[in-house]
Amino acid sequence: MADDPDRLRRPDGAGPAEREAGLFTVPNIITLARICAVPATVWLMLRHRLDLAFLVFVGAGISDAVDGWLARVWNQRSALGALLDPIADKALLVSVYVTLAAIGVLPDWLAILVVFRDLLIVGGVVFLWMLGVRARIRPLMVSKANTFAQIALAALALLLSGFELSAPLLLDGMILAVAATTLASGAAYVGQAARLTAGGGA
Repeated sequence: MADDPDRLRRPDGAGPAEREAGLFTVPNIITLARICAVPATVWLMLRHRLDLAFLVFVGAGISDAVDGWLARVWNQRSALGALLDPIADKALLVSVYVTLAAIGVLPDWLAILVVFRDLLIVGGVVFLWMLGVRARIRPLMVSKANTFAQIALAALALLLSGFELSAPLLLDGMILAVAATTLASGAAYVGQAARLTAGGGA
């Protein structure tokens, strides 16, 4: 049977390669909707409707898992999706932390620490690029732990404040966990960037 003309081949001719999905795939549309949820979540928090903000935040988290699953199952991975997905996640997390600090639910120093860590990583990548170093910054286990802790604390803070619940020890423990993992992951990325610089990006 003749080869499908629409099927792409790997450069070495060894077999079929994955096709690049189009722009308006279902996973990409879900990711765009998650980005649109950022201003809605901030507005709800500023209006002190943290109960609804909690539901939107949880829905955004579920959508993150759903769009990744659909992209794999339907083979709809795309360069746009790979770019937008982390942007959507970071935009939501940073916005929630800054707003929760602004309304006094979380300490302002923690929001500053979270934002500074992300700026440090982005700035480091730009700096390496300016030096001509191929910045292959790989996700680290401590960074994954930090992301999980940040999500858990944001959800917990919204839940407790939105539904007038009280768990001060749990909240304080999560704040310390986020602070510790944020500092550790920031230091780890700085170390990784230093090794890349010393090795010329090898």
